[in-house]
Amino acid sequence: MKKYFRKEKFISSSGMMLAVFFAIMAVFIMSPGFARAEDKAALECYKETAKTVVHATAAGLGEVLKSVKTEKERVNMIRSFIKPIRFYSDKSGYFYVYDFSCLNIAHATQNDLPGKTLYDHKDVKGKFVIRELSAAAKKGGGYVEFYWVKPGSKNEFKKLGYVEPIPGTNYFIGTGVYLP
Repeated sequence: MKKYFRKEKFISSSGMMLAVFFAIMAVFIMSPGFARAEDKAALECYKETAKTVVHATAAGLGEVLKSVKTEKERVNMIRSFIKPIRFYSDKSGYFYVYDFSCLNIAHATQNDLPGKTLYDHKDVKGKFVIRELSAAAKKGGGYVEFYWVKPGSKNEFKKLGYVEPIPGTNYFIGTGVYLP
C-alpha cells in the first residue's frame, strides 16, 4: 500500500511541477503580439517558444510516464494532460500527440482524432503532414510547415509546427503557430 501511495504522490508532484511550468510559460507567451507571426522577428520568437514548450512538455511527460504501466493508462494520462492547455493570446496554441506510425494519441482541439491513423492524411497542398512530423520527431525534433484546420474554423491555414519525441515512449508531441 505504501508503494502505491508513493507512486501516486510522484505522479501528482510531477503533474504539479508541469502545471507550474506552464503557468510561468503562459505569462511569457500571452504577451501582446503573440497571436500571429507577422514578421521575421516575431516568427523567430514563435519558433523558439514552440521549441521550448514542446521540449519541456516532452521531457516532463517522459518522466511521468515512466511509472505508468499500461498503454491505456499512458494514453489517458496524455489526453487529460494536454486537453486544457492553450497558449498564445488568441488561444491558438495547443498540443497534439501521435505515435511514430501516425496514430493520433491525443489532440487538444479535435476530439474526433484520437485513435485514428493519419498516415495518409494530406493537407490542402498535398503534403503528408503526419508522416513529415513523425520523421522530424524521429530525428530528435524539428519544424515542419503545413496546413491545418485552425480552432474555430473549418478551413486549413498555413502552420509552422514543432515536434519532439517523448522520451521512453513511441510517441511524439507537437505544437505550432498559424502563419499569415
